Amino acid sequence: MPAQRTDSGPAPDYAGPGAADEAGPAARPPRPVRDGIGLGLAVGVSGLAFGAAAVGSGLTVWQACALSILAFTGASQFALAGVIASGGSLLAGTAGAILLGSRNALYGLRLAEVLRPRGLGRLPAAVGIVDETTAITLAQPDPVTARTAFIATSWCLYLTWNAATLGGALGAGRLGSPQAFGIDVVGPAAFLALIWPRLASGHTERLVALGGAALALMTTPVLPVGVPVILAATAALAGALTAPAVAEPGAEGAAGTGGDFTGGRR
Repeated sequence: MPAQRTDSGPAPDYAGPGAADEAGPAARPPRPVRDGIGLGLAVGVSGLAFGAAAVGSGLTVWQACALSILAFTGASQFALAGVIASGGSLLAGTAGAILLGSRNALYGLRLAEVLRPRGLGRLPAAVGIVDETTAITLAQPDPVTARTAFIATSWCLYLTWNAATLGGALGAGRLGSPQAFGIDVVGPAAFLALIWPRLASGHTERLVALGGAALALMTTPVLPVGVPVILAATAALAGALTAPAVAEPGAEGAAGTGGDFTGGRR
């Protein structure tokens, strides 16, 4: 019978029409392009703050723009500008920036199995791996959507960040203090919004976040720039080692609960 042949086909990726009512917003179809562009624009404008800070620290407009084009890691760029502004050497600033940016290498290890870049595509993929692109990529329900989200976010963020850096550097004298406009908190606020669903739903995730924040706050006054962030990551390692698996590899999605595609791993 046709009905029997239909039922014996491949299982759908969703739990059925009634699952949306039970799962709520998590059952809504993902919108990786829309979300990626929105995040890229929201965070990218904070490049205004970097451009102004870089010129204020003594860098030229073109040096500030070169940092954004070649480095493209906001926290490291701010760290370098901060060291130079305080009278530190370029070598010390570069060392702190590299240390702070080393977390992107850890992100790359996780995203390699999702993005699977090949050939020359590895270079733009590596450049695009930052906090925001990692968070939005791992928040997607399947690898195809994850790759779409990564591409949309990374390109929009890269272009917006560089354009904003140029604008901030050229208008540094007129902009005044970027902190007065709250531009410097856009990036952290957007990143918090991305990880908030996990913090709200997982006990282990909340413990990891609190442990990382405590480590960073305790070590920031006594350690060089970048080191507290790296130390805070050890809280995530501890959480990964102690947290039990929440799903078996063969368990399919728990009736449309959304979530990521990591097979239950945390």
